[in-house]
Amino acid sequence: MREIIYTENAPNPIGPYSQAVRVGDTYYFSGQIGLNPATGNFDSETDIDIQSKRVMQNIQALLSASGLTWDKVVKSTLFLKDLNDFPKVNAIYGGFFSEGKYPARETVQVCRLPKDALLEISVICVK
Repeated sequence: MREIIYTENAPNPIGPYSQAVRVGDTYYFSGQIGLNPATGNFDSETDIDIQSKRVMQNIQALLSASGLTWDKVVKSTLFLKDLNDFPKVNAIYGGFFSEGKYPARETVQVCRLPKDALLEISVICVK
């Protein structure tokens, strides 16, 4: 069974995709950028710390809407505009998980992200 997950507490999709999709016990969250769901804009267009926190808050909103917690995240993909921001992003990202219970992950630098975001993160969860 396929279920579309939507919450007003995460940004509306900016294209033809769902915020999240559940298939059985697996949840696929679309990539989240640092848009404030209330305004549809970035809280800061240039501060990686602010965008990183917002991305993680957006993922938290999707987790809550799905009845999940951070320990159910089994895989994440991080896309960075500038890999030099890796230490800052890593520190913020790591703070949302229990010590030693981190998901599998890859991080890649890309030349451009939607709306010129500095960071995008997608996750896969299993209930």
